[in-house]
Amino acid sequence: MKDPIPMTPPGLQKLKDELKLIKSVERPKNIEDIERARAQGDLSENAEYEAAKDRQGYLAARMGQLEDAIARAQVIDPTQLKHEKVVFGATVRSSDCESGDEVTYQIVGPFEADLKIGRISVESPIARSFIGKTVGDIAKFSSPKGTREFEILEIIYK
Repeated sequence: MKDPIPMTPPGLQKLKDELKLIKSVERPKNIEDIERARAQGDLSENAEYEAAKDRQGYLAARMGQLEDAIARAQVIDPTQLKHEKVVFGATVRSSDCESGDEVTYQIVGPFEADLKIGRISVESPIARSFIGKTVGDIAKFSSPKGTREFEILEIIYK
């Protein structure tokens, strides 16, 4: 069996919602699109038919991905955690040792990561460098810009 996938409760719900949307809305619409394109006759040069078939393949693959992730979900609720160290689910406020810029990231599962809203995958280099650290520790990791260092300022479980 494949490894479990860590995720927060909202992350699991997001995957379930997306799967439901695909099954109840997107796939039925895609079936209609295929039928409509077939009704136009010759399928060999029917761009609408090809696009609908491509979409069908994408939806099937995405459904498989989501079903697999949901089945392997290891749900961890950060609000139930009380640690002195950074672990999965923690929100970490840190300071770039070089620039002094403060950044805040929540460490989440790979399906939940979204850098624009400060959610980084537990598999990312910066998250791996934060894991196990406490307030005041320096986390070092390699990035395309070279070795980076961040001081852990605060660890929040919310």
